[in-house]
Amino acid sequence: MPVPDRDPIALIQESHQGRVKNLIPIRVGRMASSPYGFLRGAAVVQAADSAALPATGIQPVVCGDSHLGNFGFYRSPEGELVMDLNDFDEAHTGSWEWDLRRLTASIHVAGRENNLSESKCSDAVVACVNAYRDEISLLAGRPLFERAFNRIDLEKLTSRELTPKLAKEIERAAAKAMKRTSDRALPKFAQESEGSLKITPEPPLTTQIPPADWDAVARALDEYLHTISPQWARVLGGYTLVDIAQRVVGVGSVGLRAYIALLQGSTPTDVIFLQLKQARRSVLAQYVHGSKEWHAHQGQRVVEYQRALQTVSDPLLGWASVGEHQYYVRQFRNMKGTVPLDRLGGNSLCDYAGIVGLLLAKGHARTHGAAMIAGYLGKSDKPGQAFATFARSYADQTEADHAEFLRAITDGRLPQPEGEMGSAFRAG
Repeated sequence: MPVPDRDPIALIQESHQGRVKNLIPIRVGRMASSPYGFLRGAAVVQAADSAALPATGIQPVVCGDSHLGNFGFYRSPEGELVMDLNDFDEAHTGSWEWDLRRLTASIHVAGRENNLSESKCSDAVVACVNAYRDEISLLAGRPLFERAFNRIDLEKLTSRELTPKLAKEIERAAAKAMKRTSDRALPKFAQESEGSLKITPEPPLTTQIPPADWDAVARALDEYLHTISPQWARVLGGYTLVDIAQRVVGVGSVGLRAYIALLQGSTPTDVIFLQLKQARRSVLAQYVHGSKEWHAHQGQRVVEYQRALQTVSDPLLGWASVGEHQYYVRQFRNMKGTVPLDRLGGNSLCDYAGIVGLLLAKGHARTHGAAMIAGYLGKSDKPGQAFATFARSYADQTEADHAEFLRAITDGRLPQPEGEMGSAFRAG
């Protein structure tokens, strides 16, 4: 377990360096909302903890922040709804155990937050690890090229044996995700002003930017077009940039620079929202290659590792720089959605944990070491029990860290939270 002299508050304070100062209180508020909210924002803490634990040395491309909330729906290039890992800010080569530890810890913490018994939380962790074990074993026996086409779409997902409750939540979440498109987002995020569309300010989450920043982001979007495939660059060439705003998203990402850009086509409702999200060095990097720089552009790192882990990705995924800061670019509304974790009871959480365990194995098997991981895990239930023991202990640690986080707010080491804390399960 974590080393005795660890200081999670110091790690979080260090991670705040370079963020937009007036947004840090929002991040603090979202992390303060609950132990699960703290865990979501504390990838830097768990990376340090995991790196101090034994590992096999097998290092595929890993997500780096594979908590339970970072799996969800999105639209494939063919327009179909698929489910996969969906956050890659911390993606890097690294120990597969690091991802599985973060996922299983988040399952146990989420189970407690849903008032499940300790045995039910452990059952869900075991279900996750067993699904990971079985899927990595299955894929290890297939050619790497064949694995590259393995994806989970809505039809395949709903054909699984699931509790009626989970099946209903998946169908509801999928239906909601299919409505999260740029054209449907238009009334919520923009309005007509002086004959043109403008993004609607909603301080402090959505704010206007100075003209100099506007010009810099516009130039970055021109640069970005060279990082996507020519056919999609031609498609975007039919649109005109009409407005840009700063937009706060997520929990761990709050305080990093993020913009949304509104592009308009030939009609008022023909629009695309793009998101530019600042990319910094992965929290895993120092534990893999120390202070050496492996990636000249952190936005490019995010994009390349996202494509490595996902079966299909956003076709508008690319990267750019705004001044000295590096970004990745993607669609802001691309049928993204997640299953609401606060609605999952014991059996439903077990089934959902199995789904995300399978998805994590699918991602890891696409790069390196699937056969070695499968050989290490074998066919027994011992790995599941070992991770269940870890997850329960780390859930205790997370609750203790969350309590220390609240004390740090009280004694002034961290800023006072700003705005409503809301639910960490649904922070976006």
